Amino acid sequence: MTDDSPATRRVTDARALSALAHPLRQRLLDLLKVHGPATVGLLAERSGEAVGSVSHHLRVLAGAGLVTGAPELARDRRESWWRLVAPEVRWARGDFTGDPASAAAHEAAGSLLLERQFALLRSWAGRSAGYPEPWREGCAMSAETWLRLTPEEAREFNAQLLALLDSWAARTMPDDGAAREPVLVVGHTVPAAP
Repeated sequence: MTDDSPATRRVTDARALSALAHPLRQRLLDLLKVHGPATVGLLAERSGEAVGSVSHHLRVLAGAGLVTGAPELARDRRESWWRLVAPEVRWARGDFTGDPASAAAHEAAGSLLLERQFALLRSWAGRSAGYPEPWREGCAMSAETWLRLTPEEAREFNAQLLALLDSWAARTMPDDGAAREPVLVVGHTVPAAP
């Protein structure tokens, strides 16, 4: 999968990026990615939010081209089903440097994304003791390294890392009866100093 594949929604406009800059909207996208299409009621139950609030935020996400209705799944006219437009959403900083509003949308969405990722990573420390040993061993990886790269090499590294993540995300799920849980994998490359 690449950024222009049907499995990836490349966000290039500030309106769509602004839609991502809300914690409940991020959570709704996560729920749809992990569990697949769902009704407003099911999403409200899974998120602990009010049906009206979930419905409003789904309409905002739909207006940004991130989710779409799935009326073919409804059993009757009262059911409102939603699905992701694409399982992956990506954006690049360079697409949002043209004006202050676009740059602000990029910063807000990026900040929210980092907060969400760190909160989920932190919560593992508190929850890990409740998992069987194979899970604690399987998810005991935290990797960090320092590389010396040019901007072009950083892009190449990122492309290789995304290709690895995409290959696992797109794999056919084995029909082996094994219990599988959602697992968050996070990767960042940023210039920094020790």
